[in-house]
Amino acid sequence: MKPDTIGARIRYWRMRRGGMTQAVLAGLAGVTQSYVSQVESGRKTVDRRSTLVALAAALQVTVADLLGQGTESGDPAREGAAECVPAIWSALIEIEDGERRASTYPPERLAAEIARADQLRNSCNYPAMARMLPGLLLEAAAVGGTTLAQVAYLASTCIRHLGYRHLALNAARVSVAAAEDVEDVEDRAWLGASRFVYAQSLPIESARLAANSADRSLTELQGDASDVRVRQMLGQLHLMAALASTVDGRPDVARDHLAEATREAESLGDPADGGGFNGCCFGPTNVGLWKMSIAAEQGESGKVIELSKAIRPQVLKASNRQLSYWLDIGRALADGGRRDAEALAAFVQAERAAPIPFAINPLARDAVVTLAQRAQRRAIPDDLRLLAGRIGINLAA
Repeated sequence: MKPDTIGARIRYWRMRRGGMTQAVLAGLAGVTQSYVSQVESGRKTVDRRSTLVALAAALQVTVADLLGQGTESGDPAREGAAECVPAIWSALIEIEDGERRASTYPPERLAAEIARADQLRNSCNYPAMARMLPGLLLEAAAVGGTTLAQVAYLASTCIRHLGYRHLALNAARVSVAAAEDVEDVEDRAWLGASRFVYAQSLPIESARLAANSADRSLTELQGDASDVRVRQMLGQLHLMAALASTVDGRPDVARDHLAEATREAESLGDPADGGGFNGCCFGPTNVGLWKMSIAAEQGESGKVIELSKAIRPQVLKASNRQLSYWLDIGRALADGGRRDAEALAAFVQAERAAPIPFAINPLARDAVVTLAQRAQRRAIPDDLRLLAGRIGINLAA
């Protein structure tokens, strides 16, 4: 039977490594044998990116192998998007090789298509975005400049959330190259955006590289900070560097970046339209959401819950920001197994905020499975059974 949870994949790869014992894996990864046992049996989730990196390294696989990203089937949203992946890949190769087709869209149609793709991003409808991308990428390449930088940014965001991180990195590189070719100083914010999505697209194992990339971009763009849009992207780059440094085990560096992002956000305030430049949502609310994610990465579940009390994610228009809020709360509440009913309520809110990304997020799916495993000694709550069904997890009656 194909493994369909992180714990099952860990066990699968452990057995492939000559029947490596749980004790040996635990020693190599710097965790306890009891922890490995609970994760493999589904009684506990892997809550930290750094732990995923350590387990993957010990098993000599990638984090993507443990998450099943880009390989798992069975979910209709993922399968629908997967049909578009070859065409997206082909378009990216063509653009990277310098090929340019003649444009078939008048400017107003291209602008409308880009706006439509951006709306789909804000609603987290990544399969619908994926269907637009092959043609939209080639049309944007015919124009070049910030148009290509923006569309490649959208492409990278979409396919990263669908689990195709290697293609997301290709798209991010296209975005960076297009932004670097723009000489107009008024478009420097797009260079910041493209560098941000590049850092996001790097594998989790490359956290140090992501932090260093963000650092270089911060230095390069500091001279353009008189532009509010650039300041928003500087703030996002600080947040990216903070999270990556946390994963990399450098909390002091992370703290400094987080402090800079906080100061910038307090000066700018939340974007009036709920999105700001390129829908990055930079401001005090988004900083608070990243603080929650960083606290989760540090294993501070109590701090995640405490931070959440002062955050109102609904002021931001991007659905994935609300998903992040409720998912972090749910995972924090589920830690320890004493507040599973509250955790379930949070996961239901997360799924309502962004059904598609919740359904295909391996950490969200594992959290639901873990709740179900712990509930097996009792009757599984109807809400949990319904939520599992909506994201394609079959819980036996």
